[in-house]
Amino acid sequence: MPLNTSKRSLDVKEKTPTVIALAGNPNVGKSTLFNALTGMHQHTGNWPGKTVGNARGWYTFKNQIYNLVDIPGSYSLVAHSAEEEIARDFICFGEADATVIVCDATCLVRNLNLVLQILEVTDKAVVCVNLMDEAARKHIFVDCDALSEELGVPVVATCAKKNDGLEAICKAVYELSQHTKELSPKKVTYHPAVESALAEIIPLIESATSKINPRWTALMLLQHDDSLLRSMKEYLEFDLENQEHLTAAINRHRSDLKQTFPDEQSLRDDIVAHLFKTAEEICRKAVRYENKAYMQKQLRWDRLLTGKAFGIPTMILLLLFILWLTISGANVPSALLSDWLFGLEKPLSSVLLAIGTPLWLHNALVLGIYRVVAWVVSVMLPPMAIFFPLFTLLEDLGYLPRVAFNLDHCFKKCHACGKQALTMCMGFGCNAVGVTGCRIIDSPRERLLAIITNNFVPCNGRFPTIISIITMFFIAGSTGIISSVLSAVMLTGVILLGILLTIGISKLLSVTLLKGVPSSFTLELPPYRPPQVGKVIVRSIFDRTLFVLGRAVSVAAPAGLIIYIMANVTLGGNTILSHTAGFLDPFARLFGLDGVILMAFILGFPANEIVMPIAIMAYLSGSTLTEFENLSTLKTLLMDNGWTWLTAICTMLFSLLHFPCSTTLLSIKKETGSIKWTLLGFLLPTICGMLLCFLLASTARFFGLV
Repeated sequence: MPLNTSKRSLDVKEKTPTVIALAGNPNVGKSTLFNALTGMHQHTGNWPGKTVGNARGWYTFKNQIYNLVDIPGSYSLVAHSAEEEIARDFICFGEADATVIVCDATCLVRNLNLVLQILEVTDKAVVCVNLMDEAARKHIFVDCDALSEELGVPVVATCAKKNDGLEAICKAVYELSQHTKELSPKKVTYHPAVESALAEIIPLIESATSKINPRWTALMLLQHDDSLLRSMKEYLEFDLENQEHLTAAINRHRSDLKQTFPDEQSLRDDIVAHLFKTAEEICRKAVRYENKAYMQKQLRWDRLLTGKAFGIPTMILLLLFILWLTISGANVPSALLSDWLFGLEKPLSSVLLAIGTPLWLHNALVLGIYRVVAWVVSVMLPPMAIFFPLFTLLEDLGYLPRVAFNLDHCFKKCHACGKQALTMCMGFGCNAVGVTGCRIIDSPRERLLAIITNNFVPCNGRFPTIISIITMFFIAGSTGIISSVLSAVMLTGVILLGILLTIGISKLLSVTLLKGVPSSFTLELPPYRPPQVGKVIVRSIFDRTLFVLGRAVSVAAPAGLIIYIMANVTLGGNTILSHTAGFLDPFARLFGLDGVILMAFILGFPANEIVMPIAIMAYLSGSTLTEFENLSTLKTLLMDNGWTWLTAICTMLFSLLHFPCSTTLLSIKKETGSIKWTLLGFLLPTICGMLLCFLLASTARFFGLV
């Protein structure tokens, strides 16, 4: 019977002659190996859950093309999440010609659990023992020949990040695909009662289908793996309900096994125990530990970074340090870039006029589009070029999972998932990326919580507005390092407010619209690894900084044109921009804002980066955006238009708490598939922002502070 992929395609048989599955636990270097073999640039990081779908690439060896599929990392073929289902289904039903199972040489016992399970499904496998350099530093030595003899399949040592062992992997896969060797993979022997049940069920499965390994399938059916049954029905058109003899045998043996195992969980525990016992026996013969205390250094660091006393304070100090570096390091480059970009305006204008460009078109292109784009680039590029590499360094070091560990208790009290901390961290770069990253959360309810609340942390597009307001209105008298430190402290406070609101709103949703209890999850704390600084800088600049900047520019250009038209087309003696701001002004005053600011947020819906340029253009009598020599000039403009300390604080609060940008909303719609949840994701932060601003403005006015 042909593989049925009409309902949920595994993307395999529209393929080159040879398909290779790349499997393994999370955080063992699968994506690094994938990139090394294919020359592609799938994002890698030192935390589990980076791959949430099947990534595909190609490589050639001995004039043969190989289709390499990087499936999500999983700890077991007994799927507990959508990602583990994807991995299991590809291995079982994807018709791969071979499977490369990537292991971490520093924790081989744990990794062999998955290896042994995959070898029960297929004998077309190559074991790749990765991170051999890290193992050597820890005085762990793996005898790959002995390991191969024990497992009964080829074993290759690699260090993917240094491209070591790639030729050997390609050769092993080639020989496997050419069927040059007969393999006899290691099979785990389970409890006698389980083996007795398997002996009767296996022939019945063999007579029903030949598309899946009967021994492994029988083992899963004894454990009530309903997820596997759904996949078998979908991909193989195999329905257990139509197999009377098989169903009867399974039910009978489940009943018999209760004499040995009182419940299903004890049966599962016994099967896992036999897997780990076999893995330990293999490792005793193939792995040598010369330094028993190799983990002590990591444990000491973990006591500092994840301990009850120092974990969260250290996290806040690290955030403060990164923000200080970003603010202090971006000031001079931003000024230089601004001078250069606005300096290009005159020659650009001369060229356009010289070639006969009509004046109205010249003004729209130069005074509208170019000036807004120049502002966005000069304000955004320097801080992003500092923030993203620093953030990526923390990823490579292995710190992000420790952030999730520190915040897990808080999220658990809110009936949410600790992994939400990881997606929240992604939101600092781009909320759309944070929303997409919520796929790493297994529970649909908790994933929805993380998606809806991701916008409560400020993305990179909101940082320039918040930082410039802090600098202008609250630390204007400070200079040098004092100014940058105070800015970082206040910005950290704003971010912490966003985190607290994320936790609070998650709690509120958990007891109202999204009731439920927190699910358990496995959070792997990866070893601390020295980051590859060169690759980090290149990757963060090209994959993150330029990507986000490109998106901002692509929406800033048309927005600049629209704003210019609104600022220059008059109706009844006033521009459309003035009419719009005047209409919104009474409503905006309730929240400590004015009509121009509220209009800027509304028109900035495509991207948060253009909110401040819109407001400035609206305030300027010349109806065009001009370059400001420094923030003091900009502050004077704002104060001349009625800004006070209250306006500044309310604008910062509303910048933190308002509707997501268009890209984030589209991501919410795509991930939830629901207009209702997308609308909630739009309204929730907006209502919170309005309430906070209203309370602050009302209190300040009541006590006569403004």
